[in-house]
Amino acid sequence: MWMLLRVLIFAVLAAVAAWGAVAVAAEAVSRTARPRGEMVDIGGRKLRLVCEGPRSDKPVVWLEAGAFSGAADFAALQQILTDRGLRSCAYDRAGMGWSDKGPAPRDGDAIAADLEALVKASGERGPFVLVGHSMAGLYMRQFAVRNPDQVVGLVLVDAVTPDMMAIPDAQKFIDGATGLSSLGAAAGTLWLTKPLYWMPDRIGLPDYGLAEKRRGFVSGRQARTAYAEVKQWRAAAAQAKAAGELDTAGSRSGRMAQWNAVRNAPATAARHGMVDNVDEATHTSVLGRTWGERVAKGVDFVISAARL
Repeated sequence: MWMLLRVLIFAVLAAVAAWGAVAVAAEAVSRTARPRGEMVDIGGRKLRLVCEGPRSDKPVVWLEAGAFSGAADFAALQQILTDRGLRSCAYDRAGMGWSDKGPAPRDGDAIAADLEALVKASGERGPFVLVGHSMAGLYMRQFAVRNPDQVVGLVLVDAVTPDMMAIPDAQKFIDGATGLSSLGAAAGTLWLTKPLYWMPDRIGLPDYGLAEKRRGFVSGRQARTAYAEVKQWRAAAAQAKAAGELDTAGSRSGRMAQWNAVRNAPATAARHGMVDNVDEATHTSVLGRTWGERVAKGVDFVISAARL
């Protein structure tokens, strides 16, 4: 009996030691990732901003990532846009990636205000095309309604709209996501997620983008910020709705999923709208090297529609 207990204790200690060694190695590797772009002061805090592509008379494309990530998600898409002669800017929201933390709560009002300050401080000239992926559809909608003179149009990539939040299944999804992100925040704080650094690339990113993505994925600080954002999803939806209705050309590009009619409503109701269904893409791969051209196609559509 004592021999068996000793073996079990030894096995547990060996497993903990192995996990710890892998965690330390992952932390060391993650620290080798260097941020692209620049740190922009928005008034006592700095946000990481990555702008790529030539300056021209064409609108600048502003990219807003969905939950749990930042500018890294758009590394491939920014390459595609640059190849088309378009300038694009992606950033890490407060507390995500390399950006400084922001004040609570991390709801739609706070995120839209940060983006307004970042756009102003960046020196990039509008009007802009806004691209929002996933939950960022709420933030980009709010920014567009609050700043109509700065916006040419929207490209909503498999994005959430305020009306989607009223669907019962969406409420269940939010509850589940809140619980999982709470566990993720705790696990990240305890370094339990560090060995997951070598996760597979589910987007299709260039090497430097994948290194940034992995660094953020195992960051305890980013996990806690993501949880703070998830807790405010309902508030963000209400704030986006309360800001008013969209009055601009619109495009939705991405994977058709559940609740299609509600998801596509902004494009179908727009003066110039387009819906592009990419059945082969996933929620994340639609941003990558394989399917990112379809998102760029949506940007092209918005720019062309704005010239009509």
